Amino acid sequence: MQDKYQPIDINATGTEAVRGAFGNQVAYCAKAGAPITARICAAVGQLLDRGEGGQLLDTVRGWTGAPLADALPLRLAGGLHALHLSGAEPALAAIYDDQPGADDAAIVAAAIHTHEAALLPWLDGPPQTNEAGRSANFIAAMLWLAEQGLPPRFECLEIGSSAGINLMLDRYHYDLGGVQVGPVPGAMAFRPDWQGNPPPDRAIEIVSTKGCDVAPVDLTDPAQALRLKAYIWPEHTVRFERMAAAIAEAGRSPPDLVRMNAADFVEAELARPQAPGTTRVLMHSIVWQYVPADQQARVTAAVEAAGARATPDRPLAWIRVEANRTVHLHELVVRHWPGSGEPVMLARAHPHGASIDWRV
Repeated sequence: MQDKYQPIDINATGTEAVRGAFGNQVAYCAKAGAPITARICAAVGQLLDRGEGGQLLDTVRGWTGAPLADALPLRLAGGLHALHLSGAEPALAAIYDDQPGADDAAIVAAAIHTHEAALLPWLDGPPQTNEAGRSANFIAAMLWLAEQGLPPRFECLEIGSSAGINLMLDRYHYDLGGVQVGPVPGAMAFRPDWQGNPPPDRAIEIVSTKGCDVAPVDLTDPAQALRLKAYIWPEHTVRFERMAAAIAEAGRSPPDLVRMNAADFVEAELARPQAPGTTRVLMHSIVWQYVPADQQARVTAAVEAAGARATPDRPLAWIRVEANRTVHLHELVVRHWPGSGEPVMLARAHPHGASIDWRV
């Protein structure tokens, strides 16, 4: 069945694309049960529409990149949330406490004009949306790969790891449609609302995890942890609990995380010897849109070249959990070698792991 939505050009640029990005983010937040963040993005959209001035809004309005691919609305939303979390702008509480009847546009305008210098740097880089709930998608994909006959011992490589929260996925427990995976009780436990058939019930082992990020986050640094919290949608209180658990877990044993761009990391790691009887996995979630086009090409070429060399005893898989901005959900897509290497969409999922609609 085809979804009845107009396709979205995530790489569109220009003034209309900026306004469209804020509208799309409002719809995305509404679909994901995030009305407060939707109010923030809608308020900024109103300010853009009415020609509100100032350096920050002029910078947003004249954005030269692709505002949707760059997650421009969430960059500014993160900065505003940080003002609220730090107590720097008390008036924002009317929105973040979800009080009805507030003049959201006036409140946001005042906050922007008062704290413009503090907010401008939030536009300089993409959000760090490291979310442990997305790891349930990775685990479900590995169960499916094991069912396809790939060795159920996985060597995991992640790009765009941010703070490395998903690199600790072997420390968490999962209930995936009744299929139990991971230690009990685990550093965190995930039970997404499961739709469709359960995933294959297979015994799997994660033998190693390693990740990269161009600006890795140290969870043990309170200032860096606060920045991550600012990107959490405030209505999703469980995500703050998960962040606290991840901080504690990283303090016990930090994830293996290096400062490197995606292309350099993938090329280097795929060139390393692979142990027999293991499946090497490249995985990422809500990262691909931030990877420059030339690096996307290099990553794809490196993976496909490694796939051509893959053997049944040393296979390769590519697991992607990326946003479909047309249907406002994430899609879990897997390719693996030996085999055709053709992409298979296993599921559509809530952006932060609350639900998984299994499609196979």
